[in-house]
Amino acid sequence: MGFLVIVFTFMLLFFFLTLSLFILRIFTGKSIRNPNYPPVKGTVYHQFLYLNRLYDYQTEVAKTESTYRLLAPHHSELYTTDARNVEHVLKTNFASYSKGAYTQAILSDVFGQGIFVVDGEKWKQQRKLASFEFSTRVLRDVSCSVFRRNAAKLVKVVFEISGSNGVFDMQDLLMRCTLDSIFKVGFGIDLNCLEGSSKEGTAFMKAFDESTALSYFRYVDPFWKLKRFLNLGSEASLKKYIKVIDDFVHQVIRSKRKLLEEQKDVNDKEDILSRFLLESEKDPEEMNDKYLRDIILNFMIAGKDTSANTLSWFFYLLSKNPLIQEKVVQEVRDVVGNQIGKAKIDEFVANITDATLEQMHYLHAALTETLRLYPAVPIDGRYAEVDDILPDGFRVRKGDGVNYMTYAMGRMPYIWGKDADDFRPERWLNNGIFQPESPFKFVAFHAGPRICLGKDFAYRQMKIVAIALLCFFRFKLADETRSVTYRTMFTLHIDGSLPMIAVPRTA
Repeated sequence: MGFLVIVFTFMLLFFFLTLSLFILRIFTGKSIRNPNYPPVKGTVYHQFLYLNRLYDYQTEVAKTESTYRLLAPHHSELYTTDARNVEHVLKTNFASYSKGAYTQAILSDVFGQGIFVVDGEKWKQQRKLASFEFSTRVLRDVSCSVFRRNAAKLVKVVFEISGSNGVFDMQDLLMRCTLDSIFKVGFGIDLNCLEGSSKEGTAFMKAFDESTALSYFRYVDPFWKLKRFLNLGSEASLKKYIKVIDDFVHQVIRSKRKLLEEQKDVNDKEDILSRFLLESEKDPEEMNDKYLRDIILNFMIAGKDTSANTLSWFFYLLSKNPLIQEKVVQEVRDVVGNQIGKAKIDEFVANITDATLEQMHYLHAALTETLRLYPAVPIDGRYAEVDDILPDGFRVRKGDGVNYMTYAMGRMPYIWGKDADDFRPERWLNNGIFQPESPFKFVAFHAGPRICLGKDFAYRQMKIVAIALLCFFRFKLADETRSVTYRTMFTLHIDGSLPMIAVPRTA
């Protein structure tokens, strides 16, 4: 009995000493009371207390301190809503900031060393390849055709549901639709998730979403590395989801490589994956299957999550603001025409061209206003490679993180005015014409040298889907009293589902 008491006492003492050293490491050497550095609002681990409403908590703090910091064991994490700081980090002093080793360690299990993680020459080469090969030809000509086809499928699915007076999960349908689109445009594969015929695709979609959520949890979990080593808890679940992702993606690569070997005409290889596979033949050691896997997953988070999330919030906001919904519908009728009934779907969707999309100023403003309030990536940032001073006067030490809070910025009265919390598309219009804002004020598509390559791609997809659905249906929430909020992860998913009712429009 005495031996057990000694062991227990030793373990308790070891735990206390370890915790004490951990706390000392967090609070020492951080110039906590030095006014030259941003005010301290706690540690990064305090975020765990607000995890379910993290972005709203950050918004509350930012309304009193536009730049503040949280302490971590080896560095400080700065958080800012000051557009001057955003421009400084993403453009003016771009070379002095990178993704950082810590972020790379957190993300690499899921996203590998892809284009959203790696800095330097490899990223520049990928950007050059992507912009030259795909943006002007594939992302315009091929994507429009794919988006129209999948939008028509989506409308038909909603017709079937509305015919039985059914409630459906709008977010789930949009996720399936955009997943089908990115796989067809990006990888030349018909996944058919929208029709529900791809069990593997559905399992992959779930594994992908869960993996991004569990990876984000690492930011507030000081024990994630130990849990990964011991294969416990959230890290054990993450490992299982990553296996589902890897098995699915590597099967896609094998199937695509086999299909390319059977094709003789290089002009048939219009999708992004085919182009990368052709490039991999020139450098098979560098552009191996793991490299291609990382490329696929990074296109996934850029192409699926951003569009589907924004459209989900868009239809939620239109349901909460029926007058704005009808203004969008009126513009659709004025520009594209008015079609009624299931038999008219394909004819109507075929009339959605780039020329008609460019005339949809109110729709563009409504989607942009959605992104202002519910940005696809609610927070992002960089790490300082050298000591620096931000435009607001605060100092940054080498190794510190500087995070710009996109979600919070959209709600700042000192950026958008007293009605910052209101959904008002008109704020983007001047005499009916859409007027963009500074990308450092509206950071939904990033800014500076790394501004999102897929911005036009995303708007095109969202507009086509929105036009097709709104022409044929009026949408309302299945339960007006239910609170709709987000799930805290890298992209701004609606937590759970978005139950809606679609009422077919009549003449």
